[in-house]
Amino acid sequence: MLATTLVVLPVFALIFAGWLVRRLGVLGPQATGELNRFVVYLALPALLFDITANAKLADLWQPGFIAAFGFGCGATFALTLAWRWRRPRPLADATLDALNAAYANTGFVGFPLALAALGPTALPPTLIATILTVCVLFAVAIVLIEVGLQTEAHPARLAAKVARSLGRNPLLVAPVLGALVPLAGLGVPASAEQFLKLLGGAASPCALVALGLFLAEPRPSQPGTAGGTAGLVGLKLLAQPVLTYGCARVLALPAPLTHAAVLLAALPTGTGPFMLAEFYRREAAVTARVILASTLLSVFTVAAYLALIG
Repeated sequence: MLATTLVVLPVFALIFAGWLVRRLGVLGPQATGELNRFVVYLALPALLFDITANAKLADLWQPGFIAAFGFGCGATFALTLAWRWRRPRPLADATLDALNAAYANTGFVGFPLALAALGPTALPPTLIATILTVCVLFAVAIVLIEVGLQTEAHPARLAAKVARSLGRNPLLVAPVLGALVPLAGLGVPASAEQFLKLLGGAASPCALVALGLFLAEPRPSQPGTAGGTAGLVGLKLLAQPVLTYGCARVLALPAPLTHAAVLLAALPTGTGPFMLAEFYRREAAVTARVILASTLLSVFTVAAYLALIG
């Protein structure tokens, strides 16, 4: 319990720092959007490029783990999308809800927690989970949001508009370009690698501070959202790890890979959904509450799972 708390505590500290500087008037009302744009256009693309450019095929080819974690993530996303996509709720908002329920915080919480709980052998699976979450799941969500926001009725023209929008999205372009580096047998120069590390390292803390800034803004209460928030948190912390565990058992994964898959699936919601909500100017209040609530409750759910597996 203490190890889990110490890993998650900095997340709350960064959110609180953003909340405090906004409440004190140190940063103005435009800070949330501008800081989020920095994350979306600079910091997060650098992180995604760095992850894919330095990925080694030998470490990443774990088909059983990919299937188990990918099934838990994908099934949770699909179930939530089916639940939330009902009129008059638009596809873009339903997609953000689905991302809230399936987007594990593998980058910021996953690496230190997996290392502390399972040891160095859990780091390659954590990298796989990060790529599946931050690249694959993120890309699927962006495609669905773009489709939902387009007003073109003709299928061919709709596909062309979506393709143009995706081609200009740095969160998709960056990992695609990064994947070309190892495929071409190339490496990232040392100076460029240092640049990517410095810039990519700012993605998670800046996103958390932006979340705190957003939470500090006064806004009218929205009746009827508490149930939706609780449902999304339950799907994230309970349904996704259960689905992941079930798939791992069916595939007869070795215990270390099973524990890694379930632990990573049980992580709280990361800041990716909040970034997209701000980027696409969608209502981000539910997303902010899901991130906070899932992060707080995951201290107990993750600790319970670690105690269960000894």
